[in-house]
Amino acid sequence: MQTYRLGKTGPEVSAIGLGCMGMSGMYGPSDRAESIATIHAALDAGVNLLDTGDFYGMGHNEMLIGEALKGRRRENAIISVKFGALRDPAGGWGGIDARPVAVKNFLAYSLQRLGVDYIDIYRPARLDPNVSIEDTVGAIADLVKSGYVRHIGLSEVGAETIRRAATVAPIVDLQIEYSLISRGIEEKILPATRELGISITAYGVLSRGLISGHWQKGQAAAGDFRAYSPRFQDGNIEQNLALVEKLREIAEAKSVSVAQIAIAWVAAKGKDIVPLIGARRRDRLTEALGSRAVDLSAEDFEAIERAVPKDAAAGGRYPEQMLQHMDSEK
Repeated sequence: MQTYRLGKTGPEVSAIGLGCMGMSGMYGPSDRAESIATIHAALDAGVNLLDTGDFYGMGHNEMLIGEALKGRRRENAIISVKFGALRDPAGGWGGIDARPVAVKNFLAYSLQRLGVDYIDIYRPARLDPNVSIEDTVGAIADLVKSGYVRHIGLSEVGAETIRRAATVAPIVDLQIEYSLISRGIEEKILPATRELGISITAYGVLSRGLISGHWQKGQAAAGDFRAYSPRFQDGNIEQNLALVEKLREIAEAKSVSVAQIAIAWVAAKGKDIVPLIGARRRDRLTEALGSRAVDLSAEDFEAIERAVPKDAAAGGRYPEQMLQHMDSEK
């Protein structure tokens, strides 16, 4: 597995990372044994970047990763953790808390659930509107000095916030959605990260399965985030799946899958961009890893652009009320 350094001062990570959120209920029920087997298969294939959040399944995801890492060499995994999202017992959302005292509190619980004594990359899940990014990053920097955190990352913030954060401490990466149908970072955010030497860890490269080539209308079950996601709603899903079928023609001509084309497109956008694959099963992981062998020519890029033009997707990537509170959308 090819590796890249995150940012100027970050760790060496695999060219593809494993996003573990879906193993803890966001997309409906998952199989615990298969989830752990998928993490093991990823590590065995050379995937060392494991991405999670302390609020995924209210701690379930961290405990799952901790179980998967038992008996494994700690240094073979680069654990990336998002913190700050508040949830209630019913699974509802209660905002963001990124106060310095909360940062240290969240970290203490993450270390315990993961069964490790340090986190490789620690990042606020979103910008706290009531706390300056300087204060939040400063608190993480204190944890770096004390050895509990190795590197600092950001998530879903805009160019101005990135610049302000970088004045406090080195930022190794920005985690943000980036895919064929979510290209919002290209105008301001990506130029800013490249100017500052900050990498992108791209989640949603298959748009929550929408452009995987496997999704069908009406597939979302109760408890699946996609049942409420705008791009999966009637009136939007039909247009979006039509884009997938155009992409399928290109994939079939190259004897690869739709998902492999979509992942390869993101990966080809630069060595400073690492796709995070939300595989919950070993077969989906195998398919994603196969994208590393997909070589896209200039003609392929032109064909993909014709099939899925920028801003061609119908519906926002999150419900409007959520987008209003996302710094990256301002």
